[in-house]
Amino acid sequence: MNPRRLVIAAGGTGGHMFPAQALAEVMLARGWHVTLSTDERGARYAGGFPDQVEIRQVASATFARGGVLSKLIAPLRIGLGTLAATVRMLIDRPKVVAGFGGYPSIPALSAAWILRVPRMIHEQNGVLGRVNRLFAARVNQVACGTWPTSLPDGVEAVHTGNPVRAQVLEKACAPYEAPDEGEISILVIGGSQGARILSDVVPDAIARLNGGMGPRLRVAHQARPEDQAQVRGIYEKAGIAADVEPFFNDIAERIAGAHLVISRSGASSVADISVIGRPSILIPYAAATGDHQTANARGLMDADAAVLVPETALDPASLSEQIMAILTMPGAAMRMRDNAVAQGKPDAAERLATLIETLAGD
Repeated sequence: MNPRRLVIAAGGTGGHMFPAQALAEVMLARGWHVTLSTDERGARYAGGFPDQVEIRQVASATFARGGVLSKLIAPLRIGLGTLAATVRMLIDRPKVVAGFGGYPSIPALSAAWILRVPRMIHEQNGVLGRVNRLFAARVNQVACGTWPTSLPDGVEAVHTGNPVRAQVLEKACAPYEAPDEGEISILVIGGSQGARILSDVVPDAIARLNGGMGPRLRVAHQARPEDQAQVRGIYEKAGIAADVEPFFNDIAERIAGAHLVISRSGASSVADISVIGRPSILIPYAAATGDHQTANARGLMDADAAVLVPETALDPASLSEQIMAILTMPGAAMRMRDNAVAQGKPDAAERLATLIETLAGD
């Protein structure tokens, strides 16, 4: 009997790969065979995928970066990747192909369209990315992680939420102690790529906290390698204990151990914060396509679970005041935590898996 096989097509950044990983974990548990179709760049984010997932690299390219020559070659690389993906699907006969966005998902989704393999896309953000917008009218199902999501005319979608990885589910609705006394833990994360503006502003803002808070503070700060010395220096000068790293593999444990999370509002970060349930200050990436990070943050902001700070309004003095208000106003942090939990969708991967099995006719 031909095994039930799912091809997951994703790439580019952790924002695409983390929810793809979460789906892979659930589909394996349901007895499916899973293949990840990505490119060389996407494969760098695949280290957390279960060993049972076959990782297959395909040729792809982006039109958004590089010089004139790179953009001229891009269609050829995508075409070669699509040809290779088509041949592979003729051999493997997948039941469904699920795309999570990013240019590396184009070859597998194109091959599925050519062969009429049931196919779906999942959009993590509140605004469709370029690739998902391209395929939205060419798939059997569109699933959305953020709601509402701006969709092309005539396209309907199902709200599933954003799948979170197993390590996040293990910390779902983690106990929370209000920061009234004892150690206060702050986590600063800038998405899988890091964020220079957070390294430029946040350490100074935390160093300004008053009321004798300094000795109680413990900070975990994700900073790009080129920013780490600067970030460490500010914390050291202020006498604040800080763990500064370019990436946290134990992000779920870090979120669960935090009294406050200061973060970009990438879809995966928002989902992780919601499912675990922590107060947050969200700083959307101003250059995000369609300002989708502001759309991602809106649900937590409207629920009084997060404070949204546009980049244009970000400065150390005002950010310090906002941090202080959350950590010192009686009941504020606990209320935000409870409101965040109410927004979480820990069953998002299971919902998505059920949609896939419906497409497969199971």
